[in-house]
Amino acid sequence: MNHPLMTHLVAYYPDREGSFQVARALIDGGAAYLEVQFPFSDPTADGRVIQTACARALEQGFRVGGGFELIARIREHSDIPLFLMCYANTIFFHGVEAFLGRCLSHGVRGIIVPDLPLENDENLFAMAAELGIWAVPVVAPTVREERIRFIVGKKPVYLYAALRAGITGAETEIGEHNIGFLRWIAACQGGEDTRILAGFGISKADQITALAPHVHAVIVGSAFIRAVIEGGDCSPYDAVMGKMEELIG
Repeated sequence: MNHPLMTHLVAYYPDREGSFQVARALIDGGAAYLEVQFPFSDPTADGRVIQTACARALEQGFRVGGGFELIARIREHSDIPLFLMCYANTIFFHGVEAFLGRCLSHGVRGIIVPDLPLENDENLFAMAAELGIWAVPVVAPTVREERIRFIVGKKPVYLYAALRAGITGAETEIGEHNIGFLRWIAACQGGEDTRILAGFGISKADQITALAPHVHAVIVGSAFIRAVIEGGDCSPYDAVMGKMEELIG
């Protein structure tokens, strides 16, 4: 199987060095994209597994400056396209322009802010475009047609399709309801070539195989955190590499 994956990690989980090991395993295991989440005390889009990882990362001393240091270290290891995922509060606290400037200087290619609607983005999407950073809107199956047409009308390079409403973590059954959602997004593009990234509850190879024909890349996140949790005496690198081999083969 050779389906593109966007793989997700939480900075400073299980600790500072462990998160770099996780990044290395994801890259060495064949990820097409890497999504680095900056932990936040109230991760509203995330389920219990990622919430636990975020809490642990904050206990380990995560700060935004340390997160960018981790990104710089990953960038030295690989030129994989790297997306930063964080919540709007983190960006607004530091200032949109200043935060995006740090993203640019550290080699971040894209930014995902799940709780930031386009209408109230403090000009983030426009600033990101000017800097050559891909700002990625997030849509769920509950989105209305006029809303999705408004979003794709902004011509984002990437769009994150959540395969179900709610939060991350719980396994998502792949069927006509979410495949139809992906087809509908593609139909709403009106000829635009936005690349669809799809995730939420993906942890098995057969889910990836089912989704792959309909998307640019499949997103896997909580499954890697579970691999670290359940890895016992395995290093984070070995635990995550094992999961990558299970998913990609």
